Amino acid sequence: MEIVNCTKADFDRILTEFGRFWDSERTRALHHPILIFEFGNSAFIIKENGEILAYLFGLISQTGPTGYVHLLAVRQDKRKIGLASKLYDHFTGYAQKHGCKKLKAITSPINSLSIAFHRGIGMRLLGEPNADGLPVVKDYSGPGLDRVVFEKEI
Repeated sequence: MEIVNCTKADFDRILTEFGRFWDSERTRALHHPILIFEFGNSAFIIKENGEILAYLFGLISQTGPTGYVHLLAVRQDKRKIGLASKLYDHFTGYAQKHGCKKLKAITSPINSLSIAFHRGIGMRLLGEPNADGLPVVKDYSGPGLDRVVFEKEI
């Protein structure tokens, strides 16, 4: 098992095998090739025997010393063995080498798995409690599109 940079061929394979990583199509539009062509140095995959088991597409902020995790996915049959945490640790090291002092990620308020994962790795939730008591940043993604915003000092 190794963590390597994601190539265009890997990116294409992720899209071809999309259903192995995600249980719906809701995030497909977030998989833009700019993540490989322009930000490929911060796009990582875990491979084993030629198979992509997990991936993390991250960015280094241009507005502050922050590493931003845009997408994180683990193949459904490889979950709960620490692959997402390994990728986060790898990206954290990458971000620190590039001067970052914190990490950031976002998700929708209905994504309970992502919320539990990010809480589990020590990220704090920004914002104010919504009707369900979940801290959200109101209108983060536009009018009526509240998001859970995670942040962690590194």
